[in-house]
Parts: sequence; C-alpha cells; structure tokens
Amino acid sequence: MTVCMPRRSGGVGGISGKRPALFPGRRVMEVTLPTEDHENRPLRIAMLAPPWIPVPAPGYGGIEEVVRLLCAGLVARGHDVTLFAPPGSSSDAHVVTLLDEPHPDEIQKAQYEADHVARAFGAIDVAAERGEPFDVVHDHVGHTALAMADRLSAPLVHTLHGPFTDDACLFYAEHGHKACIVGISQAQLDSGPEEMGGGRVVHNPIETSEWPFSPDKDDYVLWIGRMSPDKGPHRAITAAREAGIRLVLAGPVQPGQDEFFAEEVEPQVGDEIEYVGEADAERKRELYLGARALLMPIRWPEPFGLVMVEALACGTPVIAFPEGSVPEVVRDGVTGFVVDDEHAMAEAIGRAGQLDPATCRRDCEERFGVEAVVQGYEAVYRDAIRRKVAA
Repeated sequence: MTVCMPRRSGGVGGISGKRPALFPGRRVMEVTLPTEDHENRPLRIAMLAPPWIPVPAPGYGGIEEVVRLLCAGLVARGHDVTLFAPPGSSSDAHVVTLLDEPHPDEIQKAQYEADHVARAFGAIDVAAERGEPFDVVHDHVGHTALAMADRLSAPLVHTLHGPFTDDACLFYAEHGHKACIVGISQAQLDSGPEEMGGGRVVHNPIETSEWPFSPDKDDYVLWIGRMSPDKGPHRAITAAREAGIRLVLAGPVQPGQDEFFAEEVEPQVGDEIEYVGEADAERKRELYLGARALLMPIRWPEPFGLVMVEALACGTPVIAFPEGSVPEVVRDGVTGFVVDDEHAMAEAIGRAGQLDPATCRRDCEERFGVEAVVQGYEAVYRDAIRRKVAA
C-alpha cells in the first residue's frame, strides 16, 4: 500500500485552500507549517491516547502499552512529544491531562471520547496560535479524531488498533482519507475498505529488555488469552493431547464466556491440562519463559496478536493457525510453525525443539523492538508532513 495521506478533494474533505468553518463561532485555523528541514530535525509530536485508562495501564491495556513504548522511544531519539492522556498518566513525554478522571467503565462512550478529543484539538490550536505548532498529531483514540482530522492544520496519523467490522468499514470509507492510516499488520490493512485510500504498516512495539530470556524450556506448551471460541483453547487442548504433552491454559473467563468455558474447557482440565486462571505480569513472564511453544489456534483475523511477540521475546517459538497477522509475525520454520489444523499443530509441537530460542528473541527485537517501531513511525510522520506541505 502506498497512499497514506488525505486524497485531494474539494469542500470540507480537502486539505488545500480555504476551508469552511466546521464549528460555528470558532475559527478554523490556517497555520503555516514549519518550513525548516523536517527530514532531519527532531519533530514536535502530539500523541493522543484514549480517555479510558491511564498510561501506563495499571492492569491490561494494549493500546496504552503501545503509547507508553512509543512515547519513550520517540523521546529517547530526541523528539519533543506531548502526550494527551487521562489523569494518572506518566511518561517520558510531557503529559497533558484533559478530563477530570479516567473512564475505564465507559469505554467507547461517545461523550467522553468527543470531550477528550475536542480539548486536545483545542490545545493543539493554542500551541499553533502562540507560534509553537505541532508537526504531526498521532491518534490512538478511535473514531472522533479521525472524523475531525480535516479540521486540524497539522497532519494526523491514525493507528488502527482493531479489526474492520462492517460498521468500521463504512466509517473508514467515509473518513479514512482525512489522515495517514497506519495498520498494525498488512492483514488488518488489507481488510479495510478501498475508499480509505490504503495506508502504511507499522507493527506494535515490545521492549524486549523487559522480558526475560532462557534457552532452556520445560516440558509443557502454553495457551494464553480470553476464553473465547475464536481464541481456540479447546483446539489447543486437542493438539496437546494428540502430541502427548502437558498444556497450561492462562486467561480470564469474561462475561458471556462462562458457558463455553464450562462445556468445552473445564471438563478437560486434569493432570495434563492445567488451568491457572488470569496470569498477572510476573506469572505471564514465567509461563512464556518455560514453555516449549506458545499455541495460537485462532479462528479469527487477529490484527496483531501481542502474545505471539511476548512469547518470542522470551525465546519461545509460536505454533499458530494462518489467520490474520500470524504469517507476518511468525517466520515459519524459524521462529515457529504456521499450521492448518489441530493435527498439524500436534505434529509441529514435536518439532518445536528444533527451533533456536536465541533466534526467536533476536528476530523479535529486530522486527518488533521499540527502536525498529519508532523508526517506522518516524518515516510515516515525515512522509505525512511532506505531503501536507506539498498539498
């Protein structure tokens, strides 16, 4: 995919010429972007986190973890980063909190998302008015910022963090051309609507130094995730039993998953099938570290699959079905095996010992480490600025 900035068009959707006032009573700013060489100098970046959970997240927070690592990596490379995030957030970047409190129990409620984005856009306007414009705005919030991206003077980079549902396709067909779209995998990007205008791929980052490594593995395989049929814990059980190896299952039983867990998983738990519940950060690292392999028998288009990268960071190969991002993350025969079904998974478990844990760790660092991902986003930012200036 090659196009990542807004399509040239007339009216509100365009980014050149005079734009009509989108908000009565408020001037839509026409700010001249910095003219100095943006190809080499440090950038002023506005990072928009969602309003729901502080950065870093106190518990699970996939988007918040991405934002945490990106901010740290960008600052380490000399960029001036302002993070707009919920109260309670901390970062190597300059943190600006906008709402009075985080809203973890109201995720996706439009009121808080719109309030958060509107305040962030207002602060971005004020910075431009006082002669300190941001070079680029990087949005992780969701729908609101993208829908209003053509109201900003700075180019907006929008990272896709979820799958393309039918409703999402309609939304991105209408608004996707307003920003530089970044997919976290090519598989995710390819499932988007044609009208979106394509995008760029930058995988999610991991700080490998925060994950332990060992070349020595115990005699078990691991499945970790939500107790959902799409995630395939029951298929992992079938494969492990056929391979004659102990399986450790870790993950929460969330609302609506009780029946599936009671019928398909719980009756199988015994000497060779162990369920440890939801693993905290320390326990999760221990499980990855000792596992002969991580099993990913998914049957849905996983946009990225962070558990695969976490396992690789610990030197643990991944055996997975070829859904979603799996063929991009797992290098078949090098850092794991990409297989078609439970029988092939069982056979691959027997070959897992042929894979080098050190290669898994090194490949993870080279492709998904913070430095590699930050460099990917630097290229996206500078391309977005270049196209905006040329428009």
